[in-house]
Amino acid sequence: MTNPSFYPIGIPGQPWGAAEKAEWRARQRVQRSHAADVVAVIDGLRDRFDVVQYGQLDYGPGETYPLHAVRSRDWNDALPVLLVTGGVHGYETSGVHGALQFLDRHAADYASRANLLVVPCISPWGYERIHRWNAEALDPNRSFRVDSPAQESAALITLVAPVRERVLMHIDLHETTDSDETEFRPALAARDGKPFEPGEIPDGFYLVDDSVNPQPEFQQAVIAAVAQVTHIAPADDNGEIIGSPVVAEGVIQYPVKALGLCTGVTDARYTTITEVYPDSPKATPQQCNDAQVAAVRGAIDFALANA
Repeated sequence: MTNPSFYPIGIPGQPWGAAEKAEWRARQRVQRSHAADVVAVIDGLRDRFDVVQYGQLDYGPGETYPLHAVRSRDWNDALPVLLVTGGVHGYETSGVHGALQFLDRHAADYASRANLLVVPCISPWGYERIHRWNAEALDPNRSFRVDSPAQESAALITLVAPVRERVLMHIDLHETTDSDETEFRPALAARDGKPFEPGEIPDGFYLVDDSVNPQPEFQQAVIAAVAQVTHIAPADDNGEIIGSPVVAEGVIQYPVKALGLCTGVTDARYTTITEVYPDSPKATPQQCNDAQVAAVRGAIDFALANA
């Protein structure tokens, strides 16, 4: 693919100010409907689950979005909490629809065994515009920390606060796409006044473990489940995936809390971040959704078996 050397906003080497961020925001266009694609599906689950509106994004007239979480109807405080999140990056489609598919087809399998808390679309503004950032040019998945500047991240932190100590497992559903190299990483470099350094997009599914709390057997259980659905990303010639050393098949590690990533919002023993590759010629959109569902089921099954 061709990597741009200059992003068309701002001056190279100078971080964006308010004017550049306003120009960037003005370029964003609604391309799909959160209400139709997400809210309507969640409404269809209300007869089986408890649906909670845990907040609302407000980015001005015509840009308000409800934030919904779906909870087990038979919630039991004596049981562990299993947290599933999607759509932290709104453009990562299978994270959102994989979470919804899991709820519809498989969540009932865990009734009376655990409390499920599923947040299918953390960033609806980004979902509609198929973008990684929120309306203020912030990455929600670098903003899960105290006094978060991102509305999306702050709202989720508030939601999980009452159960934070009881979360056993948290899986956060993501994608790595070709547009990471053609749009989002160039935009990030321009926003921060840094040079853009091209990278390599892996072809296949991989996971991000927590380098501070590594759980290799858990990660491999998830990889094994997903391998039944789609292919696992190989390491590149440097033994890396997206610049990080591969520590096991399809697994890299990040310090999730230090980076402000979503899987750092609790002290769950088992955490992982999925990365599906929807641009692969070997994967269909439905296969990507199925891979996310397989990852969720594999993660839950391992966590409950090893609680």
